[in-house]
Amino acid sequence: MREAPVPTQQPEAQEDARFPHADAHPRRAGRHQGPAPARPRPALGLIRSVRDRATFDALARARRRPGGAVTLRYVPGDPGDPPRVAIATPRSIGNAVTRNRVRRRLRAAVRAHRADLVGGAYLLGAGRDAATVPFDELSEAVGELLRSVQEDAR
Repeated sequence: MREAPVPTQQPEAQEDARFPHADAHPRRAGRHQGPAPARPRPALGLIRSVRDRATFDALARARRRPGGAVTLRYVPGDPGDPPRVAIATPRSIGNAVTRNRVRRRLRAAVRAHRADLVGGAYLLGAGRDAATVPFDELSEAVGELLRSVQEDAR
């Protein structure tokens, strides 16, 4: 086996290295992006979450309304107060990813039917089918439950 001869001299560079112009900033984007927002936009305040223990205890004692893949419990409150919504997704639905997906879907369904909400506290419970039911059916089930509460409040 023979060795090939390798030249020791390097070829000369064809072009000079590219450097930015003297007035260009070397680490900035071409157009101004503006300042980053300090925090996310505030919520509209139409629907609030349930946070106090007394309300959760009252919701646990409230009558359960079945509605297919979703159940609803309602505790009336002051008519002037905004509605408060809690969502329960048990472990029987699936892993954390599935439960979070169901929670987001239920939140979107409540937002779609927020006109049917009256003052008080709501607890939406998800059944096993809530993860597999199409969103239109889930949203319609939530809407029917919310309308039944609105009719009872009258």
